[in-house]
Amino acid sequence: MVRERSWLNKNTRLTSRKPLSPCAAISPSASRRCWHNGRSSSVYQKIRAASKGRKKFILHDGPPYANGDIHIGHAVNKVLKDIIVKSKTLSGFDAPYVPGWDCHGLPIELQVEKKHGKAIPPAQFRELCRAYAAEQIERQKKDFIRLGVLGDWDHPYLTMDFNTEADIIRALGKIFERGYLYQGRKPVNWCLDCQSALAEAEVEYEDKVSPAIDVGFEVKDKSALGKAFGVSLPGDARAYAVIWTTTPWTLPANQAVSVHPEHEYRLIHTARGYLVLIAELADACLARYGLTEGAHVAGVCRGAALEMLPLHHPFQHRIVPVICGEHVTLEAGTGLVHTAPAHGLDDYFVGQKYGLPNDNPVGDDGKFISTTPDAGGTPLAGVFVWKANDIVLQALETSGHLLHQEKLKHSYPHCWRHKTPIIFRSTPQWFIGMDNVASADAADAEKLVQEKREHGALKHNVTSLRDLANQAVAATEFFPAWGRARLEAMIRNRPDWCVSRQRNWGVPMTFFVHKETMQLHPRTLELLEQVALRVEQQASKRGSRWMRRNC
Repeated sequence: MVRERSWLNKNTRLTSRKPLSPCAAISPSASRRCWHNGRSSSVYQKIRAASKGRKKFILHDGPPYANGDIHIGHAVNKVLKDIIVKSKTLSGFDAPYVPGWDCHGLPIELQVEKKHGKAIPPAQFRELCRAYAAEQIERQKKDFIRLGVLGDWDHPYLTMDFNTEADIIRALGKIFERGYLYQGRKPVNWCLDCQSALAEAEVEYEDKVSPAIDVGFEVKDKSALGKAFGVSLPGDARAYAVIWTTTPWTLPANQAVSVHPEHEYRLIHTARGYLVLIAELADACLARYGLTEGAHVAGVCRGAALEMLPLHHPFQHRIVPVICGEHVTLEAGTGLVHTAPAHGLDDYFVGQKYGLPNDNPVGDDGKFISTTPDAGGTPLAGVFVWKANDIVLQALETSGHLLHQEKLKHSYPHCWRHKTPIIFRSTPQWFIGMDNVASADAADAEKLVQEKREHGALKHNVTSLRDLANQAVAATEFFPAWGRARLEAMIRNRPDWCVSRQRNWGVPMTFFVHKETMQLHPRTLELLEQVALRVEQQASKRGSRWMRRNC
């Protein structure tokens, strides 16, 4: 049947004669019913049959979340990919398309909590999440089909399929077997609303206004300070190593002050005493403090000469050292960096070098724990981190250690879901190491992996994951070519991947850990496979029964 279809506007009449599909000869609503009632599936299967034996073209489709109705972003994404698949089919390829959904994670948990509340047993909560995800998948699937996207909609891949969950557990076992997985206390991105660690991909940067402060750490050993700068200081002189920070709440966790070993530092005599500042930023710092008049340089030295100089913590009764770190820059501040290994990756790594404590005084809820010392006589225990800024500032001002404070608008990491500022916080987490397995203070799980290497279960000179990724990139052809440089840069700068979360709805890390020693079970690989088999058994049953016991 051939019908004439016309397009009209006020100036032009265009006509087109072409055969239309049977569904096109009926009303739009009837057309949708025709398409939904199997025509999409039958067309796709006929294309698969006609393409059998051709060269394969596989489009790897990053799945959408099974959460909420589709929007214009979904439509653009799916239609563009559909164009690619169909064009490759018309070019003579066998181009199957298997759609999928990411069914786990916090977005679904939040929706279930809104509807059912938070006081739900974990097993029941997971069942509600699974049911919600299944409902969302069906809603989105109908809309994608209405867009004309062809695919194997009857057999999508779902991350919550039990067979898929079993394979994820097996993949975890392979990562462990190859020596890339370790457990350790390390600063991670921590969302105070999720009360969970975040991966790098879950962090976005927005502007935030923070208190920027300059704080003097009084030098305990003035004789050692004078020796480093080649000067003799009066007996009653007061000298300070001055740091700059935008996170006053992290000062209770301070364990050191970092200087760059190769940069030049000045000892400057001012009306507030002797100040240690980096040479390139000294003039700007003195102007900021209002101490330019009468100030003069008493001596100069390299940062390495200050190493292990003892300092008084500004409001706690303890001593912290000056240490050397390559992470110290000249971009802003004083050239001396407040170092809290529990609250920053650079701090953590330089702290490992010097064996500094990695004590985290902040709980999961963003409040200081009960053992946190007071700040200037005001309790910090139970205080939220952002409110602690005011307490710390007051303590510093009262004690005379605060040289300057101002409000600073700067780019700051936020949770991509809640759009709220996050913190860096040291917690026991599981990591996939990009470069090595064990660190200086290896946790028990790391030690177990190291023992496996040393006893021949793994090769001692195992290739790092970063090297493997770079080899895969080198063996891949990119269109356009600039995609290679982008991926290489991402891999080059990639930190260790935190793979654990403090949530209920997801694939658990099915490890058996000794309650006292925290060591992994010596038959970990065997047990992981046993768990994976039990998960697969649920494919023919209803509910996550394999997770219900004591979960």
